[in-house]
Amino acid sequence: MWRNENVAAFVDRVVLFAAGGDGGNGCASVHREKFKPLGGPDGANGGNGGDVVLVVDPQTTTLLDYHHRPHRTAENGTQGKGDMRHGANGADVELKVPEGTVVRTRDGEVLADLMGAGTRLVIARGGQGGLGNAALASPKRKAPGFALLGEPGEEAEVVLELKSVADVALVGFPSAGKSSLIAAMSAARPKIADYPFTTLVPNLGVVQAGEERFTVADVPGLIPGASQGKGLGLEFLRHIERCAVLVHVLDCATLESQRDPISDLDAILAELEAYAPDLDIAGSDVPLLERPQLVALNKTDIPDGQDLADIVRPDLEARGYRVFEISSVSHAGLRQFSFALAELVAKVRAERPEPEAAPVVLRPRGRDEAEFSVKRVKTPDGEAYQVRGSKPERWVRQTDFANDEAVGYLADRLARIGVEEQLAKAGALPGDTVVIGDVQGGVVFDWEPTIATGAELLAPRGTDIRLDGPQRRTTGERREQYAARMASDAAARERLERERDLGVWADPDVEGDDS
Repeated sequence: MWRNENVAAFVDRVVLFAAGGDGGNGCASVHREKFKPLGGPDGANGGNGGDVVLVVDPQTTTLLDYHHRPHRTAENGTQGKGDMRHGANGADVELKVPEGTVVRTRDGEVLADLMGAGTRLVIARGGQGGLGNAALASPKRKAPGFALLGEPGEEAEVVLELKSVADVALVGFPSAGKSSLIAAMSAARPKIADYPFTTLVPNLGVVQAGEERFTVADVPGLIPGASQGKGLGLEFLRHIERCAVLVHVLDCATLESQRDPISDLDAILAELEAYAPDLDIAGSDVPLLERPQLVALNKTDIPDGQDLADIVRPDLEARGYRVFEISSVSHAGLRQFSFALAELVAKVRAERPEPEAAPVVLRPRGRDEAEFSVKRVKTPDGEAYQVRGSKPERWVRQTDFANDEAVGYLADRLARIGVEEQLAKAGALPGDTVVIGDVQGGVVFDWEPTIATGAELLAPRGTDIRLDGPQRRTTGERREQYAARMASDAAARERLERERDLGVWADPDVEGDDS
């Protein structure tokens, strides 16, 4: 059974599922040592999760690795510990991709066009580590009994498309001799056979013509209807987009009676014209059909091929094409052909502007831009008030709802940015349902307006029972209590003296004898 091994060796389109590492949780700890059991909070922060990064590597030529393993996850950050031992950051996952890789969303939006060795793109950021109780301490909350949780890493689903970076593209019908031409002009050794669609993957070759060196790409599978997905056209038409020069390789020795070089050229031009509107990648600003084009009449080593080349050459030159009669077998005409290509490539390179680094664009948020929004929505359980915003949703993810003090801290943060005020303006009443985040997966609770909040009202303060107890009195409070106690003692002595003068303390036995 025939089997093509090249299919497994080259992949130019994959769907990649990436997930950043989760951030580590913060630590709630109290410093303890001999004769100093409560030395203050010393819980450290959790480590940040790793990122998933695409990196352009000149040695990588295919996306095959991501075809077999499309799911990639970065390392999680570790949890913080006591004694101010911070958690370790998760390691980044660097995915090497070929130059010319285009990153898209599943909806087709272009996220990046990766060009240049070392170019990096973060497609899934790791989650931020949670703060420990040492970082949460404040003058009002001197020994927090809680820490923040680490944030989950981002998840992304992107499409990677490889577009070959070559100077010259060879286009033409199957079996026109494009692969043989590359093999004759360069050191490339593509698979060659005498049946259509022998070439199932784009082939690249490096050609040296004098002092000029350039790359040539064979774009397979172009037939009538390729721009609509027939044959292999759509899979490989993208490899034409970055090529500066187009070469139409026309078969002068075709065995099909209904074909000839002129009709082949018209069919290929029609497919290129139909595909041209889809070019939306940076670096393809020159329209496809306006780029320099040459015509190569191939297989002229065959007598019938040479006769057909003599017939069609005047018509092609009348259309304005430079025509070269070549043979990939006898190498006839290849020297003049390669030097003509080198001349065109050098001209295009000279006219091409030097690439400039893209400026860093900073878009600071306006002062009046709201940090969150509150609106009334309908849920399966009835009406509710939905709070959406990066801060509230991030704070909810960081909160340990099993810890009452952590929940109180969340309430303080939400009230500080005005969530309760906006809920009241939206018409929310005590007991109404409020959801923070998505309606399906958000945090749902019954709203009770906060009357007073603060660390002094939160209980328990921590998990250590020795942290419980009354607040320490101030100097003024001690003086007031001392003055009140002294006044009470003076009043008691005065009352005792008055009772003694009135005879309240007389001996009952003595009084009985006198009577």
